[in-house]
Amino acid sequence: MSPIAAQDSLLTGFDEFTAARASEPAWLRASRASAAATFRDEGLPTTRREEWRFTPITGITDVAPQPVASALADTGVVDGFLFREFEGPQLVFVNGHYSVALSRLHALPAGIRVSSIAAMLEADPDTLQRHLGTAIRFRQQGFTALNDAWFTDGTAIVVDANAVVATPVHVLYFSTGAGASYPRTLVIAGANSQLSFVESFAGTDSTYVTNAITEVISAEGAHVDHYKVNRESLQGHHVSSTHMQLARASVFATHNISLGGRLTRNDINATLDGEGIECTVNGLYLADGDRLVDNHTAIDHAKPHCHSYEIYKGVLDGHSRGVFNGKIFVREDAQKTDAKQTNQVLLLSDDATIDTKPQLEIFADDVKCTHGATVGQLSAEALFYLRARGIGKDDARALLIHAFAESVVENIRIDAVRHALEQVLLTRLPLR
Repeated sequence: MSPIAAQDSLLTGFDEFTAARASEPAWLRASRASAAATFRDEGLPTTRREEWRFTPITGITDVAPQPVASALADTGVVDGFLFREFEGPQLVFVNGHYSVALSRLHALPAGIRVSSIAAMLEADPDTLQRHLGTAIRFRQQGFTALNDAWFTDGTAIVVDANAVVATPVHVLYFSTGAGASYPRTLVIAGANSQLSFVESFAGTDSTYVTNAITEVISAEGAHVDHYKVNRESLQGHHVSSTHMQLARASVFATHNISLGGRLTRNDINATLDGEGIECTVNGLYLADGDRLVDNHTAIDHAKPHCHSYEIYKGVLDGHSRGVFNGKIFVREDAQKTDAKQTNQVLLLSDDATIDTKPQLEIFADDVKCTHGATVGQLSAEALFYLRARGIGKDDARALLIHAFAESVVENIRIDAVRHALEQVLLTRLPLR
């Protein structure tokens, strides 16, 4: 199939899709039509584009683009991706459709509303219209437009000003395979509010595409902790972008854990649009076989006296490939910026590869900005140290790999999520 034909195929059935949703508000129908037109202009990215130079999207155009209609899934399989010790509300979406039967949306504390976007469209369409899409300032070539055009549902979380929500929220987007889904998450954190939420992506062992967008709009003084866990099928294609619009004195942290997916592309975009903002962007990715994990981050310091901290770690084995592209922009008015970025990669085989590209673009003169990237194999000195204390070679190797990855997971503040991921690490990177 030619690139143009493949591009056209990704809008096959779009007219029928929108006709079936004729009851949607005019602004949403107009947004879908505009997105489809944008996609026709942009198309999908190719490796000729710098931002996608190391990430061929082979296989994505082979999957039918229409959202999978079925919201049915094996309860036992889905339960395996819920966090057993998790005490807060858990929303489950199957193929992009909200599942009441699989969700656990019990009584919520005062000051927070959690619902599907479809429900919010009925109950509070003005809030949805006012905020949906407004945090997106960096667009993924073509994929953002496809999500805008095709999305069926998602999660809306609204936290009132000054509300402190101690109980985190978990959202699981589950794919049953053989199709596409377009999850959407919108979080609106009021002034001086506090919230933690977790997004999980998982699926059955089959070929499918998840094209997700997450938006966080954080008002002045708000504290938001975000966790994203990718446990997609090893045949699944996962493309997502997370967008943060942060106001003065807000504190935001995101932890991006990528464990699954044949192809994973994560774009993290933060705009620090007020003074005194603190933004943390951390990530861990594991890959083996012939899998590819691509992390692109962009932190835009638009105002002075802001801090950003970023640590990404990768463990690559087999013929797997990794990409890390981390950008920090410091605009002319963003004096007294303090930004730190680190990318560390552990290559466990001679055939595993990583392309890492830290970037600083600084237009202010009174700033502290650092970045660094290290790529290597296990430290021979550390192995020698452990073996000198009676630890066998294989055990010493396993211990060092696990410790390398664990340093990211241990920063997760939700016990249920951290404990679950520690078990996954023990399975994927066993201690002997």
